[in-house]
Parts: sequence; C-alpha cells; structure tokens
Amino acid sequence: MVTMLTDEHTLTPAEVAALLHVSPVTVRTWASRGELEAIVTPGGHRRFSRAAVERFAAARGVAISFPDRGPLRVLVVDDDAMLAGLLDEVLRDAGAVTELAADGFAAGLALLRFKPAVVLLDLMMPGLDGFAVCTRIKADAATRDMRVIAMTGYPTVENIERICAAGAERCLAKPFDLDALIALLGLTSLEAAAS
Repeated sequence: MVTMLTDEHTLTPAEVAALLHVSPVTVRTWASRGELEAIVTPGGHRRFSRAAVERFAAARGVAISFPDRGPLRVLVVDDDAMLAGLLDEVLRDAGAVTELAADGFAAGLALLRFKPAVVLLDLMMPGLDGFAVCTRIKADAATRDMRVIAMTGYPTVENIERICAAGAERCLAKPFDLDALIALLGLTSLEAAAS
C-alpha cells in the first residue's frame, strides 16, 4: 500500500533495512509488492513510518527496537543570512540541532562533519547552486540517505521538477509556513515548544 507523506518522522529504505537486517533492495521489493506500507514523497522517494515497520516486523515475528537518534540534526544552506538565522532560531526552539552554511561549498564541508539527517537547501546561491549540491548529496553513498528539502523564491514548475529529479523530497516556495516546516520535520510545534 502506498500513501502520501504524513507529518510523522519517517525512515529511509536503508534505515528500515538496518532494523530488519536485510538489504535496502529487499525493503524496496516489499514496498513495491504492497507487503510493507510506503509513504511516497512529492519527489518520488519511499519513506516508511515507524508504525508501519513495527506492524510489518510483528507480523513476521521479528523483534525490533528503534535506536534513540537524539535530536534531529538539520543543515540550513542559504545565502540569505536573515532567513538562515530565522530558520536556525525556529528549528532550535523546536528541538533540532542546527548548523548553517551560506553557500554550496560550505554545505559540502558541513555534510560530512556535521552529518545532518535533513538538509534545508536553497536553490539559487552563488557558485555551487542547490541543484548541484543536491545532486552531489544523492550521488555519494555517505550522504544519499539524508533528507533534502529544497527552498526557493523562484518556485517555477521547471525548478521544482528539476530539484525533485535531483533527489529532493519536496521544494518549498518562499516564504513558507514555519509551522508546516516543523510538522514536515516531525519536530515539536512552535506552540507546544512555547508552553
């Protein structure tokens, strides 16, 4: 069964494979057969809810336990210092650990050192743009399972299709709703964090 992306934190095929001690190819096969419920991102990537993985494992008599991942690690890549600062503050208030990169080159250096789970990636930057950064993230075995959520002030159909084809799970049009971003990342809502 395939459903659309929900707001809960999801697992990549590689993460599910590690939990079930199989290869990611096996996980994708189970999903394509409808044996393991998959969530499909707007970019066409399969993700799996913890509940679906637990049901699948229980039906097969496999005991699994999810490791404590700690706080969500988010790399914000944007040459707009004001927006990057705002996202940094909002994400930290919602419980994430963040790092900022002002361009594609700095993002490349931060990826392997900071090891984010999610990259919030601006498309239009000087030098190495978001399209090139996303392509490199998805081409490297060390980074390909990182979630990439693109952001742009130029949300043309061509830009959105191009970045999703490069591997981003979705592209947010600036300005975007911060509460929706928090929900997309599976973090505590801004209202709940304030109380």
